[in-house]
Amino acid sequence: MTGAGRGELEGTVRVSEIPARATGSKAPKVSEESTVSEGPVVSEGSRETEGAPDGVRPGAAGGAVVPAGQLPAGQVSAGRVPAGRVSAGRDETLPGDTMWQSSPPGSIYDYIKVASFSIGPDGLVDQWSLRAEQLFGIPAQRALGTDPIDVFIDPDLRERGQRKMAEILDGREWTGVVPFRVPHGEGGECGKRGLAEVYVMPTRTRDGEKAAVCIVVDVRTLRSIETDLAASQSIFGQSPFGFLLIDHDLKVRRANQRFASVFGGTPEDHRGRGVHDYLPRGEGDRVAATLRRVLETGESITDMHVTGFRPGSDERRHWSVNLYRVHSGSGRPIGVAWLGTDVTARRAAAREAAAARRNLALLNDAGARIGTSLDLETTARELLDVVVPGFCDLATVDLYQGLLTGDETPPGLADGSAELRRVAYASAVADVPFLGTGTRVQVGAVHHYPFTSPCADALRTGRPRTVPAEEGGLVQSTLAVPMVAHDTVVGLAQFARTKGSEPFGDRDRGLAVELAARAAVCIDNARLYRREHERALILQRSLLPPGDPEASGLDIACRYLPGNAATGRPSEVGGDWFDVIELPGHRTALVVGDVMGRGLRAAVAMGELRTAVRTLAQLDLEPAEVLAQLDEIARGLGAPGGPSQAFAGGVRQATRSARRPREADLSEVYLATCVYAVYDSVTRRCTFANAGHLPPVLVEPGEPALMLDVPPGLPLGVGGEPFEEVEVELPEGALLALYTDGLVESRDHPLDEGLQAFVGALTGPARPSAAPPRADTHRDLEDVCDHVLHTLDSHHGEDDIALLMARVQGLPAESVGDWALPREPRSVGRAREYARAQLTEWDLEPLVDTTELLVSELVTNALRYGEGEIRLRLLLDRTLVCEVWDSGLVQPRRRRARDTDEGGRGLQLVGLLSAAWGSRRTPRGKTVWFELPLPGGDSGLPDPAEALLSLF
Repeated sequence: MTGAGRGELEGTVRVSEIPARATGSKAPKVSEESTVSEGPVVSEGSRETEGAPDGVRPGAAGGAVVPAGQLPAGQVSAGRVPAGRVSAGRDETLPGDTMWQSSPPGSIYDYIKVASFSIGPDGLVDQWSLRAEQLFGIPAQRALGTDPIDVFIDPDLRERGQRKMAEILDGREWTGVVPFRVPHGEGGECGKRGLAEVYVMPTRTRDGEKAAVCIVVDVRTLRSIETDLAASQSIFGQSPFGFLLIDHDLKVRRANQRFASVFGGTPEDHRGRGVHDYLPRGEGDRVAATLRRVLETGESITDMHVTGFRPGSDERRHWSVNLYRVHSGSGRPIGVAWLGTDVTARRAAAREAAAARRNLALLNDAGARIGTSLDLETTARELLDVVVPGFCDLATVDLYQGLLTGDETPPGLADGSAELRRVAYASAVADVPFLGTGTRVQVGAVHHYPFTSPCADALRTGRPRTVPAEEGGLVQSTLAVPMVAHDTVVGLAQFARTKGSEPFGDRDRGLAVELAARAAVCIDNARLYRREHERALILQRSLLPPGDPEASGLDIACRYLPGNAATGRPSEVGGDWFDVIELPGHRTALVVGDVMGRGLRAAVAMGELRTAVRTLAQLDLEPAEVLAQLDEIARGLGAPGGPSQAFAGGVRQATRSARRPREADLSEVYLATCVYAVYDSVTRRCTFANAGHLPPVLVEPGEPALMLDVPPGLPLGVGGEPFEEVEVELPEGALLALYTDGLVESRDHPLDEGLQAFVGALTGPARPSAAPPRADTHRDLEDVCDHVLHTLDSHHGEDDIALLMARVQGLPAESVGDWALPREPRSVGRAREYARAQLTEWDLEPLVDTTELLVSELVTNALRYGEGEIRLRLLLDRTLVCEVWDSGLVQPRRRRARDTDEGGRGLQLVGLLSAAWGSRRTPRGKTVWFELPLPGGDSGLPDPAEALLSLF
């Protein structure tokens, strides 16, 4: 249609909007019946007479378009609207709208507004219908006798309107879009403006005078219907959901492209199909009954779940369907709208979430029910009570027989062939054995699994394995899960599901491992608790380092006096300890510690801390880092799971021992003090870190003894604060003393007095005035220890006494070779030359070839994988140590080269030809080192040729 411009009175409209073209100046022939002088008769109470002048042919509306949702199912197609099948669907209502529903259901008048009036020979309105009153808002008494051009047309368009009126009264038919306004005055909607499509048909009065009948259509309604239908068509066709219109016979009247893409074909192919053509019989009956209920009651259905299959697929799919009844413009139900979306993935995710919630509830139940007793069999039965039937249908628990009898490493433990005892069995079904695992094993019987069986493989590798089900058996899925506690396999748990149950999946496998691990920790705790006394006795016999400690660049003397040793009463082990640990690069770690408390608990805690110190020292951590790790371990000593719980981060298991009343000094057992020092014999520098211990005492040659100012941190086991380090350069011949509080404190001598006495004893006549000859150093140091113990009140027997004294003897400058190498390939040859020259100078010719080979390997690795400048250092003391430094942070890792590999054997060669090798981090990178025994010693060097051949 054209816009409301000045040219609209010329009748230029779309062809589809013109029901009959203008006939020119000649008037059409009219039958005698149509030329009545009064014109069409309109009666308010007569539907027939009213509809005569107002009726419009199906095309008179000019191709009106209506929203798809307001049409009856099956009556909407692209680009056409059948007559009588259009819905109003607008929010605009006029007074007396009930008149628009006077036509039969489904009439076009339900959707568009059509009115009529007639013009007499004088060009004035002589007939004004009721629908004209409603369309224009002007009553008949005001409209009759008026000039429609003067009344409804704007002044600037009236001249053209008058010409058109003259042509019409001259007998010419005309169609066009006319802008109009409602004049001011009484009645009507004053000032209202709009557009009307007018169809003017010439007529004659009874007297033969020329007149006209005007058919008027509200263009606003047509345009809104056209817009709504276009939007509805777009939504229907482009919707990502399956859209159906279903009629009263429950047949598909229309389907969109999305639905057709799922079920095949084109949307037209689905016309006339029923729900049973898409769904299984049972599901189709249920959906059909629901559709009938929606048609009858008008009640909408939201999120109805429908299950079926796609054509050509056996995979079950799930859809969420919304149903609602659709009405015509007159309010008559015409069908049901079906809006569906595939929710298969969402349903699968919901099932996964439900399974996760069930697993979490099972884990919570396991945490509350497993580990309530220190009895091994009871703990195993508690595990089965949790998993059967909530997790599986059958379950068994086997524990290593050797562990049950106290053997730490039973034969066959590594390969899974050791003997096991079945300690528990549970079943939620009939008496069914586990098939595929050999003959049935009774509870309490001792047995073992074949080496090639999945169960033995699970015990051997520490990982769960699936046991194949035997054909014809009741069991369809079995998991063999090793019970691992603190990195130790203590037994095997088997979980089985019978046919009809869902097989085990990856999520079930993880849950089974977690349940078995929790039970294993409880079982292992019970076993360890039962053997605590034996372990404590063994630990008591190994409190002191074996033999006389030796260290590079230090002469060591030590004393240990257990409490009550001088009183004649039975000795009770305490928590004092000392240790001397050799580190790479001719460095030495000196440790003195004191676990608070007495008895076996203190001995156990001391043994664990002492072992941990040695382990951490081998990692070459800084002293402050060692104490920080010891603090974590000490805090874990009081946990139900032991010190490993400080690092495991897992679920803490409750045990009977955690619930029993504890003794008054229990909290002291797991607190300890410790001083840790690392001495470098090359630089004679010593780095200290202190965890609440008494300060070290240093005696320099010719100087009085003094206590070193090492910041005392919190005791081990308290946590919360970092530890500080202090580095001190020790002069040649200096004496360093580390001790425990039993030496300087007793009931009769407060701590301050004891410290002063200790410093005085070291400053007295026994203090060395200068460094003694090297041969007499050890004897002199032993005498100093005896003098200190004799001077102080060391026989009170109230506490253990540990005393560690070290005389500084740094490496001579001639025993150190140090070279810086540029980062270039020629440095490998230079390194060999430096090593050969230095060993020749040291009269170590037997070591030249081996040292050259190993130095070449390490320098080559530094060039290929390291960073920055390379440094080569040779150290000669009781052994020969070679170090290669670089700025790279990546530690070398030894691997086993295959027979076809051209490289990858360098570190293997270093390991074969050296007595020891390793790497450590430095503040500026890393150091890779190896150690060789000196010629003439007890340990000889392997032959390089044989070592090279052994690589292939």
